[in-house]
Amino acid sequence: MNEITTVGADLAKDVIVVCAGDAQGRTVYYKQLSFAGFAEWAAKLSACTFGMEACSTAHHWARFLSAQGHTPKLMAAEFVAPFRKSQGAKNDRNDAQAILAAVRQPDMRFVSVKSVDQQAMLAWHRARAGFGEERTALLNRTRGLLAEFGVWLGRSAEVLIRQLPRLAQDQRLPEHFRPILFYALEHLRRIDQCIADCDTRIHEHVRQSEEAKRIQALTGVGELTASALLATVSNPRDFKNGRQMAAWTGLVPRQNSSGGKQRLGVITKRGDSYLRGLLTQGARSTLQVALKREPLRRSRLQQWIVALHGRVGYHKTLVAIANKHTRILWAILAHGESYDPDAWRRHAPQRHA
Repeated sequence: MNEITTVGADLAKDVIVVCAGDAQGRTVYYKQLSFAGFAEWAAKLSACTFGMEACSTAHHWARFLSAQGHTPKLMAAEFVAPFRKSQGAKNDRNDAQAILAAVRQPDMRFVSVKSVDQQAMLAWHRARAGFGEERTALLNRTRGLLAEFGVWLGRSAEVLIRQLPRLAQDQRLPEHFRPILFYALEHLRRIDQCIADCDTRIHEHVRQSEEAKRIQALTGVGELTASALLATVSNPRDFKNGRQMAAWTGLVPRQNSSGGKQRLGVITKRGDSYLRGLLTQGARSTLQVALKREPLRRSRLQQWIVALHGRVGYHKTLVAIANKHTRILWAILAHGESYDPDAWRRHAPQRHA
């Protein structure tokens, strides 16, 4: 049998299909393995390159394969799709073969493997976001139930939270309905405590990281954004420049250009939606600070923000600020520098008399 040099693995929760190839690029065989069976099979295999889509469990398997002496390479699913032989016949076998073909490409872009610590910190961020969604759903459900009995407190979450203890004892509401409000209040307090615990973990992560402290010097970048960025981006030098990192976050416009004529559309919204959302929220505060500051005291960046706001409006300005912040953050992390709002002066073109 030809020696296996490359493997394309189509990952799933219960079944993992692998497509093995030799040095000449020929497919040697396919295998369908269980979750545990894949680990046993890979451990017995001679050192080779494993290609996988960057999906759920991919980083776990990449770390495992590295420990076994293999070379794991993760790819975005959209980069693998064009290599599927039949676009109308998507199945595990075809996907595994497409991954095998894609990982061999010399100019393929790969995703950095996250460490265990990064994965753990991201789990705190994901849990916090989930608790926030659960809290919003609980408040909306409780508000709707109260409205069925003629109680409407408006859309303010703060007002509803303040009134819940009183409403839970309000004799005007049906006796067999009021316990629901007690349960809602108790559940709300538990969720708030969980969110507070997540915030504590994130605060500790930022406090112990010098990189996080440096990037927080940029207006609009708080603890959440700093922690999420460091946990998501394994190595900023994997990006050629700040523009490439901004494109990875989905903060650049779609292109449909041809014949030298550029046609730009809406932003791509690719990449991590959580990180992109944090950067956009930070852009809101940055815009407000720039608009409120006296014109003569605005920094060069704030002058650009205010001028852009006047030309393109609120929402496009937010995206532009988030894009600019991403580029600045890349420069800070990739070059190990501190944020300097006057750095442009050092790189300004010299004028000759």
